[in-house]
Amino acid sequence: MTDPHFETLLKQARAALLSHPQTQDFCAFPDDVTPQAVVPFHAPCADYLARETGLFSDRYAGLRDAFVAAGPVATWRETYKGTGIGKHFMDRFGCYCLIGKDGAYISAQMFAWVVYMPAHLHYPWHHHPAEEMYLVIAGEAEFMREGASPEVLRAGDTCFHASNQPHAMETHDHPVMALVMWRNGFDTPPVLSEVAQAG
Repeated sequence: MTDPHFETLLKQARAALLSHPQTQDFCAFPDDVTPQAVVPFHAPCADYLARETGLFSDRYAGLRDAFVAAGPVATWRETYKGTGIGKHFMDRFGCYCLIGKDGAYISAQMFAWVVYMPAHLHYPWHHHPAEEMYLVIAGEAEFMREGASPEVLRAGDTCFHASNQPHAMETHDHPVMALVMWRNGFDTPPVLSEVAQAG
């Protein structure tokens, strides 16, 4: 049986994606979403989220609150474990899957994660074969993509990353929360980019 927290989160995520033209252009909400078992895994970032007070959002307050509420029963990811990215980042960067591997649901059409970063955190340059769309749901962050100027995005803003396009993100005085979608290339996780070494 699917935890009610995930049912609420899926409902809120679906409503947000269906209401936004950029996310709809990226990928229609999947029609093959199937529940699957979740083994909760706690990571330090979950504690940061539980204490967070700066995630301002009028547009997606329900989605933000559903993300936070599902935190205690989610499988928090350690995407960059063993890469040398550092404990400071690993303890603060929060991510768990809603649709996809280790998520409460699975789909062959789209993967979806929720991502949280507290203030003053740099997410280093990285890339992956999957095409990606970020939808900011609370707070703000500076988004960087190879070949584009950096831009500060807030709730309702989106950022698209093409296949293997290096990208990075940084929070300044505010935290950020985003819904992240992948299409194609599900089997290869993110890897740190050479761009990170260059600047």
